[in-house]
Amino acid sequence: MAKDRITCHILDTAQGKPATGVRVRLELVTPSPSSLSSTSTTTNGASASAAPLETPPHSHHHGQATQVFESQTNEDGRVAVWLPYSASNASGDVPVYTLDDVLGKAEAEAAASVAGEETVIPPTTWTLRFDTDGYYGAGKAFFPEVAVTFRVAAGQHYHVPLLLNPFSYTTYRGS
Repeated sequence: MAKDRITCHILDTAQGKPATGVRVRLELVTPSPSSLSSTSTTTNGASASAAPLETPPHSHHHGQATQVFESQTNEDGRVAVWLPYSASNASGDVPVYTLDDVLGKAEAEAAASVAGEETVIPPTTWTLRFDTDGYYGAGKAFFPEVAVTFRVAAGQHYHVPLLLNPFSYTTYRGS
């Protein structure tokens, strides 16, 4: 099985071990309205007008999540697989898409916006949300949630480790 292009893990530094059972959400964030019809630069230096990305069905606007995945850390503190998120009060069809589907679609749409030109595909913006209150217990952590927002360039792998304790956290781009 291939590794997802966005991965994460959590180490509980207060206990000196992986944080098991932490709920994690991964959200694709919509570009701001001003950037939806922006100009991109091709590798030969020419500029081309970019068409707006198609808005996914579970879309929110103005920097809100458009596609959401969820998971829970395993005994090694790692997310093994991202599942499409479906709210408990949602009705209708269960969402069926993979992280690779969403990344590929965003990259394909960006590339198609400058048809016939070799282009630098603009990065997408993602947020990881770690439920620290659920892990430590309500009110026992200073940060009830840790949100890490980052950019993902086409074709790259991103690993986002979180070093966590009840009163602080550190993150970085891992390998």
